[in-house]
Amino acid sequence: MSRPVRPGDRPNHFRICLTGGPGGGKTTAADLFRREIGEEVVVVPEAATMLFSGGFPRSSEPLAREAAQRAIFHVQRNLEDLQAARYPGRILLCDRGTVDGAAYWPAGRGDFFSAMGTTRAEQLQRYDAVVFFESAAAGGVEVMESNNPWRKEGVDEARELDRALRALWSDHPRFQLVPHNPSFFKKIVAGLAAIESIVARLRQEEGRAE
Repeated sequence: MSRPVRPGDRPNHFRICLTGGPGGGKTTAADLFRREIGEEVVVVPEAATMLFSGGFPRSSEPLAREAAQRAIFHVQRNLEDLQAARYPGRILLCDRGTVDGAAYWPAGRGDFFSAMGTTRAEQLQRYDAVVFFESAAAGGVEVMESNNPWRKEGVDEARELDRALRALWSDHPRFQLVPHNPSFFKKIVAGLAAIESIVARLRQEEGRAE
């Protein structure tokens, strides 16, 4: 799927979003894939973790949650564009994407995408492919003891977020699910294979278009 060129866009090879509910393994997979492929890949870090670890307040109050999701959306979008500008021609692996905020948007505060001045379809078009890492919570596994100290979700909340995120992303024409596996190692191997397969497919499609 070609992404519309807009003012401020910079050429980059492919833009792949790694997403999913909390505790899915996407951050680990992104780091391992970058190490495997080397300088051909650039990872766009998760905006929420950057903000919260940097001191951005975190609150359950609806107006505060709304403010946080606005900040995360704009930081995520600009991080992606910044990395695309710095590393034209490389594969961008995005740890989450601009669509994710809709799953965290507080109930009763209206439509997330309208509040951001965009649409879900427009944000899906930012990415050439989506690899969805199903949360470990789908298998009843606690995710609060993960390697991310800013993750606060229990099993039930993580499972609901996973379902909401999957519904938001699954319309993408290059949506690839990496299901939960009791073996984290096997899941990561499957995730790496999914990323590798998508990159190969994108290269093949690009070659036919030339």
